[in-house]
Amino acid sequence: MDGLLATIQQWIPVDVLIGLAVAGAIGFIGSLIAIPLILVRLPADYFDTRTPRHWMKDHHPLLRLLGLVVKNVLGVVFLLAGFAMLFLPGQGLLTMLVGVSLMDFPRKRELEAKMVGQPTLLGIINSMRHKFDKPPLTLAPDP
Repeated sequence: MDGLLATIQQWIPVDVLIGLAVAGAIGFIGSLIAIPLILVRLPADYFDTRTPRHWMKDHHPLLRLLGLVVKNVLGVVFLLAGFAMLFLPGQGLLTMLVGVSLMDFPRKRELEAKMVGQPTLLGIINSMRHKFDKPPLTLAPDP
């Protein structure tokens, strides 16, 4: 074990390793707080593909463009953090779901519905929502 640590320290300085450990701990605690708050605040039909969604529909086009850029960048950050949390402590799948929900790409709604439609994930989200007296998520029936 000491040999492995010495090898890692050859390539990565100790202060960088400490910074990564601190960032990982902050990310873990942040995901435990932020992800449930986000999922509880969503409307019950948010993942229902039959319900249209419009991002900043009635805002100035420049403000809408800026909002879309920020939203997509945040989505990529959440997606990458969620992927890292598959191997590190954290709520990987839920964080990835939030990341996908923030990004804009073709057939995103179908991917979201497929992810949320997994019984385990849907059960976790709906149990969180139940604790905050929110209605369970509704999904479109399978075609």
